[in-house]
Amino acid sequence: MQTVGLDIQAVQAISAVPTIMRVIAQLTGLRWICVARVTSDAWTMCAVHDELDMGIAPGDEIAIEDTFCDRVRKFGDSVVIDHASIDPEFRTHPTPIKFGFESYFSIPVRRADGTFFGTLCGFDPKPAELRDRKTLDTLELFAELLSAQVDVELRFADTTEALHEASQATELREQFIAILGHDLRTPLSSVLTGSELIRARTKDDKLVSVAMRMQRSAKRMVSLIDDVMDFTRGKLGGGLPVDLVETDDLAEALLHVVAEIQGGFPERSIVAHIAFNGPVYCDQRRVAQLLSNLLINAIVHGQADIPIVVTGSGGIGRLHLSVSNGGVPIPPDTINRLFLPFWRGERTTKASGLGLGLYIAAQIAKSHQATLEVHSDEQATTFVFLIDRRVATRIAGAGSVVVPLQRAPGAVNRAEFPPVPS
Repeated sequence: MQTVGLDIQAVQAISAVPTIMRVIAQLTGLRWICVARVTSDAWTMCAVHDELDMGIAPGDEIAIEDTFCDRVRKFGDSVVIDHASIDPEFRTHPTPIKFGFESYFSIPVRRADGTFFGTLCGFDPKPAELRDRKTLDTLELFAELLSAQVDVELRFADTTEALHEASQATELREQFIAILGHDLRTPLSSVLTGSELIRARTKDDKLVSVAMRMQRSAKRMVSLIDDVMDFTRGKLGGGLPVDLVETDDLAEALLHVVAEIQGGFPERSIVAHIAFNGPVYCDQRRVAQLLSNLLINAIVHGQADIPIVVTGSGGIGRLHLSVSNGGVPIPPDTINRLFLPFWRGERTTKASGLGLGLYIAAQIAKSHQATLEVHSDEQATTFVFLIDRRVATRIAGAGSVVVPLQRAPGAVNRAEFPPVPS
C-alpha cells in the first residue's frame, strides 16, 4: 500500500494530468476520465475528471475483477467500446451493466522499461465513437505522454527517497562518530587515569603490573576507536580532515612516536634517522599518526631480529618519510590490496587490530595530496610517504604567489632505540 501511495503522489504531482483529462473529455464527449494504478489485486484511483458525480476519489479502490483494466494489464491491449449494449462482445458483460456506461476506453500506461503501471480510462452513459482511428490515435498519444510523465515522476521520487536515505545514513554516521568519540572514549580515559594513579601510589609490583596491562589495553582500545572514526570519516565523508600548516617541530613529534612505539614493544629494535632542512608544510598530528600506523605494521609483519629503520628528510615543501623492516617479501598480488580497509593478508598469525592501519595511512597521504608507496624484496619491505609541492607565500599587498622551493639550514635529528635487554 505504501508503494501505491507513492504512485498516487507521482500522478498527482504531474501538473499536466488535469489538462490531459479535460482535453480528452472535450475530444470524446466522455464525462468521466481517470488515471488508475492497476496491480494484480487492486485498482486504485490516482486522478479523476468527474462530470458524472460518481463519487470515486484519488486513493479509492475498486475490486479488480469488476474492471476491464485487469484485462488490459494481463494482455497489454487496450479495451475500447463505442456502444456496450449492442456490442456482441460486451453487451452481456457485467462491468458495463454495474457502472451503467455505454462508451468506454482503457489504455495501458507503462514505465520506460515496459513495466505496466496502470491505465488511462474513461466512460460515459451515452455511446461515443471512440474506435475512430483519429480518436484512438489521439487517446494512445495521450497515454504515451502520460506514461513518460509518470516514469519521470517515479524516478524523481526514487531519487528523492535515495537522497533521504543517504541523509539519514549521514545522520546515523555522525551519531556513530559521536558515540565513538565521547561515549566510548570517556570511560577509557577514566581507565587510563585510574591505572596511572595506581602506578603512582603503590609500590606493589603485582598492582603496578596490572595497572600497566590496564593502560596498554585502554590505549589499544583508544587506538581502535580512532581507527574506526577515521575510517568512517574517510570512507563516508569524503576524506580525512587535515590542518595543513608550516611546522618546525615535526621531527620532535615523529621521534616521540618512535619512542612511544618502542616503549610498547621493548623487545624490538627501531632506528630512526630524521633530518629536516626547515619547516614542513603538513598536518603534524596526521603525519605522526601515519608513522605510528606504519611502525605498527612493521612490528607485526617484520622479522623480529632485524631492526626497523625510520628515515625522514626534506623541508619547506617537501617531506620524505620511510619505514623499512626485514622479513618475507610481500607477494606482488598482495601489494595491490595492502591499502584496502579491513584487509590483513596472510603474512602473519599475530593479531593486527582491525586491519585499518594502512588504509588510514593511505587516506592521510591522499588528504595531503601526497603519495604512499611500498617496495618489497628479499632485503626489506619499505613504505615511503612523499610530499612534494610548491609553497604559496602571501606577500603583503601582492596577493598569493608561487615561489620555488628553497633549502634552509636546519638541525639533524637522529635517534636509535635498541631492544631492551631481557
